[in-house]
Amino acid sequence: MLRITLVSVLTLLGLSDFARGASVEENAQTYKGGNRTRKVEWGPCDPSLVKDPTLECSLFEIPLDYHDAYAGHGRLALVKANATGERHGTVFVNPGGPGQSGLEALDGISDELLALTGGHYDVVSWDPRGVGPLTVPGDTFCFDTVAEYDAFWNGTIELTGINMVGNFTHQADIDALLSQASLMQAKYEELGRRCLEHPSGQFLRYVGTAATARDVAALADALDGPGSPINYIGISYGTILGSWLVNMFPERVGRVVIDGVIDPTFLANEETPFVWPRLISDADKVYEGFVTGCALAGPEGCPIASQGDSATDVDDTIQALLQLAHDAQLKNSSVSVRSTDVRVSILAVLYQPGLAASFANTTFPELLAAVKSGLPANATTSAVSALRVNMTAPADTSSLIRRGRARNTMNPTTTYRFESILCSDSVDSRGTRMEDVFKNIIASSSSANGSELFTAVWPAQFYYCPFWPVRAVERYQGPFNKTLVNKVLIVSNTFDPVTPLFSAESTSRLLGDNAVLVRQDAFGHTSISEPSQCLNQITLAYFTNGSLPEDNNTVCEVDADFELFPGVNTEAILAALPT
Repeated sequence: MLRITLVSVLTLLGLSDFARGASVEENAQTYKGGNRTRKVEWGPCDPSLVKDPTLECSLFEIPLDYHDAYAGHGRLALVKANATGERHGTVFVNPGGPGQSGLEALDGISDELLALTGGHYDVVSWDPRGVGPLTVPGDTFCFDTVAEYDAFWNGTIELTGINMVGNFTHQADIDALLSQASLMQAKYEELGRRCLEHPSGQFLRYVGTAATARDVAALADALDGPGSPINYIGISYGTILGSWLVNMFPERVGRVVIDGVIDPTFLANEETPFVWPRLISDADKVYEGFVTGCALAGPEGCPIASQGDSATDVDDTIQALLQLAHDAQLKNSSVSVRSTDVRVSILAVLYQPGLAASFANTTFPELLAAVKSGLPANATTSAVSALRVNMTAPADTSSLIRRGRARNTMNPTTTYRFESILCSDSVDSRGTRMEDVFKNIIASSSSANGSELFTAVWPAQFYYCPFWPVRAVERYQGPFNKTLVNKVLIVSNTFDPVTPLFSAESTSRLLGDNAVLVRQDAFGHTSISEPSQCLNQITLAYFTNGSLPEDNNTVCEVDADFELFPGVNTEAILAALPT
């Protein structure tokens, strides 16, 4: 744990009134609205959690419920990169997920964030409510051991994924999926009960983005002074926190960037299983960019391609692997590489296109060999091993797809941190049944409001919420068009596999003159997927002096020296795409 003992937490954090036993009435008065100034004492981080020795760590006490002091208190684990120049304040960074660790994220990208903000801000991230071993409420557990988890899901698509080809081309695949509807409905309902009855279940109602927004406001009070401007960078699901934050505290908006945007009205108005296909509706376009780049590289740079192959030919080769994996799974359900594993491995590359050449040269051949050999489930090739962990690309700190389970560094069992946050933010259950979810997956796989390749990837966080037992004590469901004291910078890639450009555009329309949208003409999830000095300069100017482009028409190109395959950059792929 952080080098702070539980006995000394209150003293180190300057929580003298709480340590003295301040009355519930006093706490209720000062916490209301999320503003209670606290002194934060920074110290060395535990190197087992944060490896960068230049970063500092602390804990910060919070109320579980900002509107009910009787609910008790929790704490946040914080990490900070100190400003390198004249300090203008603090920038808070949320890496998304939901459920990604801010400690892990800042440990990996602190130098880049300091550069983007001109070195004028302390950059602070944190493990939000529902995340990690140190924050309270922390990780949500529903099983006591990994073996218990595996036994619970044994024989279900939770472990095997949905086996299908094309856009559910075969009626047998449709029938097989629908036949599991009753079982999976019962399993997801039982999962909810298990989560609620587990010791961590007592905190489920206090995990949610509205409370997290109030936590950010309280942190800004503590670090920059009461009522200070709130500066924030939110990535992927962190854009939901960003949208809620600026609309809950419009008078406190400082420099705010949201990158890889989820339209906040989606979650405010719809059940999550019906939101997810829309969010991945551009994934097939990103895939088209991948196969186009592979064809341009040829077999020397992308061995998936043969000499003279077109993008269509490359796609045919990948589809053939999916068909082989599908057929092998029909013959033997215990095969090590299933069709859904192949899909998720491809989706990981679409998240981070910089992995394209490595996937083509190493992962794809190993997947093909494993499928052809019919290796058993305990096979240990590097490709199979990679598919046994979270498929999120290393530099991508936000993941809306789950194939591996999040692990708590102090507890080896699986966690449901992602689901607990997303479902806490979700609309109330509307009686949706698992059969409805499955039928929507089937329909969306052949619709513009979905992805032929990836709608059927299972499990995914968004499919749990109709059966989740709890919603947060506070949810912000609009309006999302408040007048802000400062403009927000909205960033989106042209082709993003899980947060499409149209979602950023609709969010921009909601905010109107209170925001500026900049498009990066790139592939991948969020702008960090591909480098652009153009976007870096816009971001730097915004944090340095508040300047932004005049309108929403700015398009930033990816740096020409960034290659997805040897000799093939993003500009070449974009030029080769069919119009």
